[in-house]
Amino acid sequence: MKLYKKTGSKSLIANNNSLPETRRSFLQKLGLGGVLAGLAGFGWQSFRSLIPNVLYEPPQRFKIGLPANLAEGVTFLEDKRLYVFKEGRSFYAISAACTHLGCTVKYSKLNQPKQVEIGGEKKNIPFEFHCPCHGSKFYAEGTNYAGPAPRPLQWYKLEVSPDDGQLVVDMSSEAEQNFRLTV
Repeated sequence: MKLYKKTGSKSLIANNNSLPETRRSFLQKLGLGGVLAGLAGFGWQSFRSLIPNVLYEPPQRFKIGLPANLAEGVTFLEDKRLYVFKEGRSFYAISAACTHLGCTVKYSKLNQPKQVEIGGEKKNIPFEFHCPCHGSKFYAEGTNYAGPAPRPLQWYKLEVSPDDGQLVVDMSSEAEQNFRLTV
């Protein structure tokens, strides 16, 4: 295909269209490649932001020591907000998080054991849990009886580690209120 200048000159412009078209198509491809690379990078960063580099949640299953080393009575694990009880050779664990808004309940030993009826049974309660935030109260086994707490305190499953014999608390699995681990 031959092209002529519009100025009226009869000179023939050389048909050298392949060089500008190659440059143009090269620049178009380069621009398109840049846009696609930018979109891919943006998509990757968006996807990567959904996966955290560090998980800040504490482990839900942890060891608390050898059963013989725990003190008789109650042991409070402040960082886990957990009460662990040892009664002879049996152990159980109750959460210290109030079921109302999650404040840490306080262990309160009574001067005299209180006799209460829970679930149709009369029981002697030697201690209670009190929530300092909104005044909820719980009996020794975690049953709520005063304040805005809607549910009893949670009990967690305990087990003995087979490799070193330490007590293991599993805060991801809830146990029933009468759960006892006898070692």
